[in-house]
Amino acid sequence: MSQRTTRRRYLGALGATLAASIAGCSGVLGGENTTNGSSTTGTPSGNATNASRSSPSPYTQVYRDTIGSVVLISVTSRSGRGGQGSGFVFRGNHVITNAHVVSDASDVQVRFSKGEWRSASVVGTDPSSDLAVVDVRNTPQYAEPLSLVESEPAIGTEAVAIGNPFGLEGSVTSGLVSGVNRLIPAPNGYRIPDAIQTGAPVNPGNSGGPLVDLDGRVIGVISSGGGENLAFAVSAALVERVVPSLIENGAYEHAYMGVGLQTVTPDLADRVGLDRPRGVAVTQVSQDGPSDGTLRQGDVIVGLGGEKIAGRQQLSSYLALQASPGDTIDVTVLRNGERRTLSLTLGSRPEQPGAFERTPESG
Repeated sequence: MSQRTTRRRYLGALGATLAASIAGCSGVLGGENTTNGSSTTGTPSGNATNASRSSPSPYTQVYRDTIGSVVLISVTSRSGRGGQGSGFVFRGNHVITNAHVVSDASDVQVRFSKGEWRSASVVGTDPSSDLAVVDVRNTPQYAEPLSLVESEPAIGTEAVAIGNPFGLEGSVTSGLVSGVNRLIPAPNGYRIPDAIQTGAPVNPGNSGGPLVDLDGRVIGVISSGGGENLAFAVSAALVERVVPSLIENGAYEHAYMGVGLQTVTPDLADRVGLDRPRGVAVTQVSQDGPSDGTLRQGDVIVGLGGEKIAGRQQLSSYLALQASPGDTIDVTVLRNGERRTLSLTLGSRPEQPGAFERTPESG
């Protein structure tokens, strides 16, 4: 794997409010009606960078270092409908993309940056994280795997989205990492934790492409966005957990508590007798689920596995990044004003959520 370097990093700060919608593949007609080659998308304000133009901009070098690893994915569904998305080379012949790009595909074709088309097969999908892996035969030698960042990016980190919005191949847009540890909708009705929020413009067709830093390392896999300078990516940390299992087993099992949750607000804190808002309140326990007989409605979870839980984001991230089905963990709760530590064996998340689990606050 080659070392990708650039000369500059930018730091800043930007707060944002969570709002997300799953961005589907762009239609085949949108892709076929465009010309090949480098292009840019985004707003007229200058967020988009034309990577084909000679420029001292750091985006130019990032583009040159990564574009050979970014692909256009063209799919035909079982019903005969066509669509397009993006992806990037990860390890060997494996390409990462979104589950919603290839989940119903009967045929998958991959186009590399120099125009080569390759047939591909779906190795595994995980709708709960919106991640998928396809195997591409005879990957071009220049299509080197991209590496993942090893730590969560700081808010204000410069980020670059590379992909094929509306079939416009080799497009690049830029923005800041404007939020971390977000909860965003998954295709199957659950929520994806630990998501990265960015101001880089993202549109249909970007789905599955990489969001990279100025060193060309993958911050996340673009999953959703609406072109309004508010987009979301599945974090590199979650990719590192899920993708190896997709390659080896074709699927990934998520840790599961089987409870409905509500972040403790000041009003709720008063009602349950807390001195201040903290933790996550249990609103419902799934019958015969992992927490049945251990947790109760009204419990306030303030710790998991020895770590403090301030809200639903921390709880969801703990389950996603630090726990596995079958693990037995300590759950610290406040019950009727008393602090208790309970032992809970985690289950495996069902394919489809129950009614109370189709909310942002469930575990």
